[in-house]
Amino acid sequence: MGKAGRVLKQVLETYGISQNKLAVTMGIERTVVYRWTHDRTDPVGDTITSITSALNQLNPKAAQEFVDLYLGEIVQNDSELLE
Repeated sequence: MGKAGRVLKQVLETYGISQNKLAVTMGIERTVVYRWTHDRTDPVGDTITSITSALNQLNPKAAQEFVDLYLGEIVQNDSELLE
């Protein structure tokens, strides 16, 4: 499974957000979220932004954790380069 799918699955489980709830909030089929969280496909690009926005509507803490877990290393490494 790609990193985004793993992180999304973890966040949904941690915050008790169903795949269906996320799908409805995003305006997509639940099967798309299922594929992300079960190693079928991995969300990329603008989809990551859409997931974050939807999570933010459902639970801002879940959205923040998704960003932290998914981008944490990247953001941390970028900030170290700026120092």
